[in-house]
Parts: sequence; structure tokens; C-alpha cells
Amino acid sequence: MSHITHNKAKLLGRVRRIRGQVEALERALDTDKGCTEVLHQIAAVRGATNGLMAEVMEDHMQMHVANPDITSDAERNQGANELMDVIRTYLK
Repeated sequence: MSHITHNKAKLLGRVRRIRGQVEALERALDTDKGCTEVLHQIAAVRGATNGLMAEVMEDHMQMHVANPDITSDAERNQGANELMDVIRTYLK
């Protein structure tokens, strides 16, 4: 998981921004904002989460599937299978 550690600060920054968006959504609900504003907040959280997921998935694919240093088909298949499991869960 060194690639996650390598991008740790960037990923944590994204997570912190998502936390801020979720807190803004909570405030909007708590203060009885209109449904349009709440929907926009939900869309922003969803977009930010999707962006984070795409970035981590791309890193996984590059490091555990497409990496030319991987010489073992079994290791490459394991990386691909792990990614497919996550995609299936994500799309439910």
C-alpha cells in the first residue's frame, strides 16, 4: 500500500473537504434549508466521494494491475479481482 502512503496527504485533504461538505449538509438540514439547497449539498458530497473513489481506484489499477513490474499473472489477476470486487460493491 505504499502508493496510498505516498499520496496520503493529498487523499486526507480530499477526505477533510468531504467532511466539510457533509457538515454543511448537516447544517442545511438542521436549519431547515430548502430542498434545493439540500439536494445541491448532497450532489456535492456525492461528487467529492466519487472523485476520491476514482483516484484510489486508478492508483490501485496502476500499481496492482497495469504495473509493468508485476511479472506474476496470479498477482496481476489478484489485483484485478480486488478491483472488480470493489467496483461491484460500489455500483450496488
